[in-house]
Amino acid sequence: MNRVFFLIDGFNIYHSILDLKRHTGYSTKWLNLASLMKSYVHLFEKDAQVKAIHYFSAIPYYLTAQNPGKIQRHKDYISCLESVGIRVELGRFKVKYVYCDKCKSMILKHEEKETDVTIAIKVVEIFLKDECDTTVVVSGDTDLSPAIKKCKNLFPGKKIIFCFPYAGKNKELSSLAPGSFSISKKQYIKHQFPNSVLLKDGKKIYIPKTW
Repeated sequence: MNRVFFLIDGFNIYHSILDLKRHTGYSTKWLNLASLMKSYVHLFEKDAQVKAIHYFSAIPYYLTAQNPGKIQRHKDYISCLESVGIRVELGRFKVKYVYCDKCKSMILKHEEKETDVTIAIKVVEIFLKDECDTTVVVSGDTDLSPAIKKCKNLFPGKKIIFCFPYAGKNKELSSLAPGSFSISKKQYIKHQFPNSVLLKDGKKIYIPKTW
């Protein structure tokens, strides 16, 4: 049996959703990542089985005062993902000062941290524990490249594949991981949660009106 793990870079997926909206007009933020990932199992041998799906993200609490609704929508979406068996791992945002060429001064920005490192560590962990045979990294971020190269050397009997979010295909990562593939816009549209999601505690979460 080919045991498959999916490791999803939440912000990479989110930005691809925004790209799809700009390119096509379709809003697909209510994306059911569990059914989407499971729809690709047929690519990994006849006996492939999904062992786990991990979602890596961070909640932008720094926006609480100016946009509390955004924070709640993010939390509600995470609850929906957990209701379908996805394991959520949250990082953090770090304050960073950068120089603005336009205003000629230093400005404050918030940068999401830890996701790339956490995904890389997770690949090493699940291979060391022999929890899977194939790891599918859902991201097009080349920052992952050095870690994936090292994992391929350390675990030659394991397979690593990239699943590129919409409009996020990367040649460097494709050559590093043969068999990598891209998510089409049709898949985003097809794999949406129903208008209301029933959680395990009986609570219902409805798709936000703004989505």
